[in-house]
Amino acid sequence: MDHKIELLAPGGDVDAIKAAIIAGADAVYCGLDTLNARNRAANISFEQLIGIIRLAHQYQCQIFLTLNVIILEREFKSIAKLLSKLVNTTLDGVIVQDIGMFNIIKKHFPTLDIHASTQLTTHNVGQIPFLKKLGASRVNLSRELNLREITAITAVCREYNLLSEVFVHGSLCVAFSGLCYSTSASVGNSGNRGRCSQACREEYETTATGHNFPLNIKDNSAFFDLPALIDAGVHSFKIEGRIKGANYVHTVVDSFRKQIDGFLNTGELTEDGERLYKVFNRDFSNAFLRGDLNQSMFIDNPRDNSKVHAINKHNATESQNHSPAKFQDKSQDKLQDKSQQISVVQIHEVEQNLQTDKNEIEAEVVEKIKHLSIEKVPLTLRFSGQVAQHLEVSVTTTGFSVEQNSFTVQSTSLLRASENASIDKATIEKRFKSFNNAEFLLTELNCDNLNTGLSIPFKELTALKNQIASFLNNAVDIIPEVTLPPLVNHPKVASQLSSQVSSQAKNELSILICDEADAELAHITHADIYFKLPDAYKRDCTKYVAFLQDNPRLIPWFPAVLIGKDYDAAVTILEQVKPPLIVTNNTGIAYKANALGIKWIAGPFLNTTNSYALLAMKEDFDCSGAFISNEINAMQMKHIARPENFKLFYSIYHPILLMTSRQCFFQQSVGCEKPRIDNGCMLSCDKSTTITNLKGVSFAIDKQKAGYPSIYNQDQFLNMEIIEDLSDLFDGFMIDLTNIGTGDRQAPDKALLISQFEELLAYKKSTDESKNPIDSHSSAKQQLNKLVPESTNIQYHNGL
Repeated sequence: MDHKIELLAPGGDVDAIKAAIIAGADAVYCGLDTLNARNRAANISFEQLIGIIRLAHQYQCQIFLTLNVIILEREFKSIAKLLSKLVNTTLDGVIVQDIGMFNIIKKHFPTLDIHASTQLTTHNVGQIPFLKKLGASRVNLSRELNLREITAITAVCREYNLLSEVFVHGSLCVAFSGLCYSTSASVGNSGNRGRCSQACREEYETTATGHNFPLNIKDNSAFFDLPALIDAGVHSFKIEGRIKGANYVHTVVDSFRKQIDGFLNTGELTEDGERLYKVFNRDFSNAFLRGDLNQSMFIDNPRDNSKVHAINKHNATESQNHSPAKFQDKSQDKLQDKSQQISVVQIHEVEQNLQTDKNEIEAEVVEKIKHLSIEKVPLTLRFSGQVAQHLEVSVTTTGFSVEQNSFTVQSTSLLRASENASIDKATIEKRFKSFNNAEFLLTELNCDNLNTGLSIPFKELTALKNQIASFLNNAVDIIPEVTLPPLVNHPKVASQLSSQVSSQAKNELSILICDEADAELAHITHADIYFKLPDAYKRDCTKYVAFLQDNPRLIPWFPAVLIGKDYDAAVTILEQVKPPLIVTNNTGIAYKANALGIKWIAGPFLNTTNSYALLAMKEDFDCSGAFISNEINAMQMKHIARPENFKLFYSIYHPILLMTSRQCFFQQSVGCEKPRIDNGCMLSCDKSTTITNLKGVSFAIDKQKAGYPSIYNQDQFLNMEIIEDLSDLFDGFMIDLTNIGTGDRQAPDKALLISQFEELLAYKKSTDESKNPIDSHSSAKQQLNKLVPESTNIQYHNGL
């Protein structure tokens, strides 16, 4: 091993952070009460953050602040104020999801260390240089990756001088992080804004396989895979759990601390992991890490599994070799069957013993953290001076970790006698009261030794104040507050990006297809046609190379997830076809396209919500255009500023994706004869089914050949309002004709859909040009409502 190992712990509140520090965490990540991906955690105030940083550094522990949500246009002014305060602290890093946030930190707050959040779904080697160029110093890798894939990515991280993080313990999302819209699509509670409602933990009507929690998977734990992760080159072992309390955090961090230190000292794993079962868990699995995605990853119990485990352990015999240290995946049914072998009295005794253990853990943690203080540092300022002498300020702090607890500063000019504009205690208090702030408690401001009737230029008072602030800030000058410069909203691009269609068409409508037969639609429309490439490929991807070369009218559309060899295959398509323009939902492909000189448009699953994200993609990667997120509403869109020579797009008709997973949704719903997912599943399976929650709402599970299993809303997204509301903002509107997510429903006629959408856009164009509105406008709207009877545009109204 040639690198340092970091144990990174969660901190959802002050006590949990203290527990992590005292348990031996090398770093703790925590969030303020806004702008972080765990709104359900208690979180902390800015004032508490300052005390936490000071406390953590006394224990050689770093503090990382989560700013890991997508950002709305109106929020950047307040974000700049927050960042202006953060740069004047000793915060060790910020965790970021939004590309626009990367842009303003890199430009205006370069001293802040930026970590790429798991919400960025980092899963292939092409994304590493993309994130490096954005300004990241470390990246958190997707939880779905196996050891071989992690090893390949960490090797590229080292090439670009980036650190890598991997989650080693805690709750697992069944969906790819950053690509889950399950509650955003219905009530605006977006996981990308820290308001995940955990639809994957909900109870559903009993499925054909007898499951009521078909999306609920066990917790992740790599407790016995630490040597392999060290060999893979992973720098930071990250524990999930900012919604968990201090007892949980201390137990898990302490267990991992002992396991890591034991291995580094002896070369052996010395801990059995049994303590991990005494705090909240849903049982454990390391199946993603092993690359063995099987049915045992699921558990029909989204709640605490510690009691069931204790009962099962009590009933186990040596001959059964039921060792928790191996985290054997077991079905909940087996646990319940074993529990039936124990008498009611024994079960009660086991439960009591477990509760005793939990109480002891709580008492131990309370005792350990009770002396840890994050209170403000007491500060006294004593002013002294007389005529013809310098004004002196003696500064004293208590318990503050600077080289000295007392220091004195003095003015450059001498005090002079003056009855007018003299400095008195009121004047000094007004100038220096700001030291009573998030870090310091100004306990005394003493002017007893300052003679009256004296004067000094006010700029001298400001200079003294700045000197004191610098000393208190570890001799680092205070960085002034940054005001973001206004953005220029450039006019629409006159020329077409694609240059592939008739000059009379203006790219007002674009179409997404995935069936090769639908290439024939090019004969009935001048619209740009995007061809959706698959998530997975056979070894030979020449099929798509030849198809795209034979159909140069089609614009390649790359998916959001391209892992390992599938990313390599997608790059091969890019290199061999060399299209003039692509749409990509994957930043690794965006980076490669830019390197090859291929124009690219940011797809809707890059979830672009603000002008600064557009600017970052334009400035750093020569992006030519972007789809604006379907998660935001009209008011959140309307003030987005267009970069120069840049096009904006919006999808007005598509299936509403709720989540995409590397795990199989069919094993727990309709069943599958295969016990685990293999390579053939991705390429050949094209099943579809539905699941229904207890409110009677059904969701389509759809698996296209060579695609990841996905869940869709029962309604299609259909937004005709935006054509009237925001046509001035957008250069084009897209309709998705892939029929993905439709389940068993009859898909509308594609040619008819195209003609009706073209009628809508023609109506808007005619009114913009002061012509008489065409009569077919209302007919087109009525026809579309008939063609798509189950539709919604609630996201357009709810927003984020």
